[in-house]
Amino acid sequence: MLTSASLFASSTVLAAPPAPPPLEAYGELPAIEKTAISPSGAGVAAVIQFGGASKLTVLDARMKPRSAENLGNIKVRNLEFVGEDMVILHYSSTVPLGPDFTTDKAELDAALLVSLDGSKPRMVLNNSRMFANTTRGDFGIRNIDGRWIGFFGAIRVDTPALNTNAALARVDLANNSARQVSPALEGDIEQDWLVDGNGAPQANFVIRNKEGSWTIRNAAGKTIASGADKLGHVGLLCFGKDGSTVIYTVRDSGGLTHWMELPLAGGTPQEILADVAIKRIFVDKTNSRLLGYLEDSEKPKPVFYDPAKQLAARKIYRAFPDLSVELVDWTSDFSHVLVRTSGNGDSGTYFTVDVTSHRADPLGYERTAIAPEQVGAISTVPYKASDGLDMDGILTLPPGREPRNLPVVVFPHGGPHAADKAEFDWWAQAFASRGYAVFQPNFRGSTQRGDVFRNAARNEWGRKMQTDISDGLAELVKRGIVDGKRACIMGASYGGYAALAGVTIQHGLYRCAVAVAPISDLQMFYQSKIAADDYSPMSWRSMREFLGDDPKLYKAVSPRQHATDADAPILLVHGKDDTVVPFHQSEVMANALTEAGKPHEFVVLAHEDHWLSVSDTRVQMLQEAMRFVQQYNPAD
Repeated sequence: MLTSASLFASSTVLAAPPAPPPLEAYGELPAIEKTAISPSGAGVAAVIQFGGASKLTVLDARMKPRSAENLGNIKVRNLEFVGEDMVILHYSSTVPLGPDFTTDKAELDAALLVSLDGSKPRMVLNNSRMFANTTRGDFGIRNIDGRWIGFFGAIRVDTPALNTNAALARVDLANNSARQVSPALEGDIEQDWLVDGNGAPQANFVIRNKEGSWTIRNAAGKTIASGADKLGHVGLLCFGKDGSTVIYTVRDSGGLTHWMELPLAGGTPQEILADVAIKRIFVDKTNSRLLGYLEDSEKPKPVFYDPAKQLAARKIYRAFPDLSVELVDWTSDFSHVLVRTSGNGDSGTYFTVDVTSHRADPLGYERTAIAPEQVGAISTVPYKASDGLDMDGILTLPPGREPRNLPVVVFPHGGPHAADKAEFDWWAQAFASRGYAVFQPNFRGSTQRGDVFRNAARNEWGRKMQTDISDGLAELVKRGIVDGKRACIMGASYGGYAALAGVTIQHGLYRCAVAVAPISDLQMFYQSKIAADDYSPMSWRSMREFLGDDPKLYKAVSPRQHATDADAPILLVHGKDDTVVPFHQSEVMANALTEAGKPHEFVVLAHEDHWLSVSDTRVQMLQEAMRFVQQYNPAD
């Protein structure tokens, strides 16, 4: 049986509250993140935070440093090995745009080639006269005739009128030379590709955004699937498990998602996994074939089609039975796996797992200043909404305090189509360390509970989605865990909207509200997304699906329009580099509160994006939020 070191002690005896770590221990970026394993399993790469800057560190099989590269304050998004001697680091930057664009800033992606021989890192595509040195999607790394080849979405610059749609570029990673293998189409479209293990693009997905018409074509250019969905609920996933089919998703008129499998040669698509709730899929990074999936259940179950991988995955999950487990990266034969855990007594740990020798060794700890006994107890609390809908939320308790009549911070997640789970959350744990119970409700519209639960959010922004949150608070009051008269609400993005709605649309519930990067005026937000041709998850299409396009309905549930009704002090926090929810959303809310004579504060994060990617401004946000909540809702 796979065993792991007993690192995280737990006790049922209530001890004296431990002295809390400084807020920086929670707010700073994790000490280790974005890990990857080499094809042989002999090397591991990780981004390490040190002194406010990032460093790419590569370790050998004995966990001895092989290479280190200072990255400054780069915003790293992903890592992957290229053979044994090179790493690709994917990152993003917020860049200003010119007067010809409908928005003033954009978050652009790029990739950095880091050779382990000590040579100077190079940006992918930086010596190409054909493409800009920004990437628009990573479509796989392949070993072709002994050469490592990368496939990236790339923007052509050698045309009279710049077409910002992506072409598919094939890049020889040894010399960084690039050529086009699939063109960028014109018009308001998005493209996706599947590249097989031999480096051949076998499937091309195209959707025309405004009309919603879409096609999937094979390598011969034959249309093998087509349809129309104005809301864009269709997408290419991967090849089937033997590589002869393609798997894509569509959503029917009732809002239910279907996984379809179709021969690459053409034929009749067949639905697969119809009765399975899927949390994530596992894809072979060498050929983009489906390896298996993680079944979404109370105890997530990995399902792999290969028996050896299935056995290994089950051993790994059994080795960490009471923690949230993520398979981060693995070798093709699954003999070596990188695993991340978090949960009770664990503020985030990376393990290298040698499946053959049945051994799991810690690679690094995300938050070394937080001891296991300083992690607040995490549990899932089931409850019913006022209309009887079953739901749940994540409760984090302050360490060492009796769970009776505690002050509480209600913390709805962003998205809104996302979900919180029973794992270490740095923001929630920071408030728990200062004596607060923190409750993260998975209100209707949250993911991981199926399409019916998600679709129950239609037309419910500021309505049942909002009362689902306060129904969770009522459940904790009923159980005697929290004091309902000592509650605040806080959140970011959609959670920031919910925090504002909790004291403008709802009343008499919260002593204060903290809204980070919130949507405050839905009609204004909707129009800004249309103007920017934004098709992101938080786009005009998503809003139209769940709210319609009637301005009167938007006005009725916009906190800005109800600023005069605010019944508690509000803290607004927003990053100047936010390209998802415009900074202006907080500006107009602050102006409305000022005109209404309502108590509020507005904190500007000078160089922060929507995701709180920068350490110093993330700490600033946490410090300001803590100060504000402690002022209006003291823990003692």
